[in-house]
Amino acid sequence: MLDYVLELTTSPHSIRAAHVERLREAGFDDASVLDICQVASYYNYVNRLADGLGVELEVFWAEEDLTMTRGEFEELVHKGSTP
Repeated sequence: MLDYVLELTTSPHSIRAAHVERLREAGFDDASVLDICQVASYYNYVNRLADGLGVELEVFWAEEDLTMTRGEFEELVHKGSTP
């Protein structure tokens, strides 16, 4: 999934049916593939929009608020909720 999202983010023109097929082989159904694509695309859109307009983060956002530790990720996955 992350390989697909990285490719979609950095080289969207290179995505082919084979990329989607690999997601299916990894166990994602069509609805999940659509969700993955929509979420990644939305975040790419919003970030490009903000960057294109020179939008700055609010000053109250600390650097640690922008990242997730491996432990935090594992805790979310263990609870059954992926970020």
